[in-house]
Formats: sequence, C-alpha cells, structure tokens
Amino acid sequence: MRKNKNLVYNSTNYCYKILLIFLFFSINFLVFITPAQSGTPKIAWTSGRDGNYEIYVMNADGTAQTRLTNNSAEDYYPSFSADGTKIAFHSYRDGNREIYLMNSDGTGQTNLTNNSAHDADPSFSLDGTKIAWTSERDGNYEIYLMNADGTAQTNLTNNSADDTYPSFSADGTKIAWTSNRDGNSEIYLMNADGTAQTRLTNNSAEDYYPSFSADGTKIAFHSYRDGNLEIYVMNADGTAQTNLTNNSAHDVDPSFSLDGTKIAFRSTRDGNNEIYVMNADGTGQTRLTNNSAHD
Repeated sequence: MRKNKNLVYNSTNYCYKILLIFLFFSINFLVFITPAQSGTPKIAWTSGRDGNYEIYVMNADGTAQTRLTNNSAEDYYPSFSADGTKIAFHSYRDGNREIYLMNSDGTGQTNLTNNSAHDADPSFSLDGTKIAWTSERDGNYEIYLMNADGTAQTNLTNNSADDTYPSFSADGTKIAWTSNRDGNSEIYLMNADGTAQTRLTNNSAEDYYPSFSADGTKIAFHSYRDGNLEIYVMNADGTAQTNLTNNSAHDVDPSFSLDGTKIAFRSTRDGNNEIYVMNADGTGQTRLTNNSAHD
C-alpha cells in the first residue's frame, strides 16, 4: 500500500510501505458524499487501469466510473470535501509528492503545498475549511494542518517518530492519525490544534489508517493483529475494537460514508486490489470495481 499508495514512510513505516508496494502497488483513500450534498453518493479512489495511477470517481453503487486526472505522474489518495465540490489528493507530478486540490469534475488542479519535501495523505475537515496532511519537511513524517487554499501550514505533531494518515472528526475538533512513537504503529487522537495527543490502540501488531464516522462516535482502521490485514472499528475513545472483515485476503483503507451507514475499503480477496463497500457493522460486503488493474 504505498504510502499512499506510494506514501512509503521512513523507518518502520517505510519498510511497511515498501512491502505493501509489492503486495498491493497502491493505497486508496475512499470518500463518500451524501445525497443531500451531491444528488448521488460518490466514491473517489485511485486506479492503475490506464497505465499509471490516477484519481477516479464513481457512484456509491460502482456505476459511472470516471477518470478525473490524466497525468504521466502518479496521483493518489483523494479526499472529498463534504459539499462534494472539491477533491484533495497528492501527486508526483512536480518531482516529489505534493498536495493538490481540484474541482470534483477534475478541473482546476492546483498545487497547495509546493515544498521540496514530500507532502501526502490529505484529509478535509467536514466544513471544508481545513486540510490535514502528512509532511516530511521537518526531517520525518509529521501531521500538518492548513487552510483549504493552502495558507497557514502548521505542524501539529512535532515528534521524532513518524506520524501519518490523518482523519478529521465530523465536528472538526479532533484528528485521528497513525504513529509509531511507542514502538509500533498505533492509532492516536488529538485536538485539531495538536494538543492532548492520546493513544487509542495498544497492540503488538500494526494498526493503521483511521477513518472517523460522521457522528464522531466510531473510528474504522486496519490492523495486522489477526495475522493479515483486516478492517476494524472501535469507539472514538478506543474501546470495543471489533474485526469487521475476517477474510484470508488483505482488507485495508476503510472510509466511512458521511451518513455513517457504510464503509468503503480495498481488498485483494478476488486476486488483485478492488474497491468494496459494506455496512458499518461488517455485513453486506460487496465489490464495486472489477478490473485487471489495481483499484
């Protein structure tokens, strides 16, 4: 799962991501829009079906799969604004990973970070005013926050360990993320200004990739704790950690729908990476993409 999908981080995360590059070739951030916001619920994702990794969008039932980016460099890790009008993503098109913003139809693609270091993993706040992301501009991977136009870029974590994969709570007051500061990768929670950093998971296996439910009560994530990668969900305080997928294949990269009833994820259960959706309790697991390339 490249750190996104190419987001291969240094140290422990770097090795993990390199492994996933060979296992999965790409990580995908999946984001729903609710019908009230866009007319039809949508999912944005990454696919290699056109020869390199590009951003695509489809209806939440898998129909109307459409490419939004068309660049010789690789584009990854899309994150919808809640009103459905914008998509943040990261791209290699300027020689290193940078955070870009585009309209939801693919127009108006703009570099927001423009830094010689790698910037990746954007996550919109639900009100659309902020983007959290990962940057190595301070020597290792840290969580940063900026306005949605790229201004006021601020380091939130400032730790010697790698901090990655931010996810906003619906009210914008909290950010969940992944850190290896306690020896292996765990899910953490902090206030949106970087204060009150707290570990939520405490497991000898690696836990990654948190995604808040829209009501802020649940966090989905993926974990190695059952011997392979599975999707889990827990309460926002870290209690009641529950396996949702329980499959011999790798199930990763969960993303809650904005109404909280569905979780999109990526799975290798059909031989290559495809996008799936399930009910928030793990039932009704359904494949949405069916392509020989990795989605």
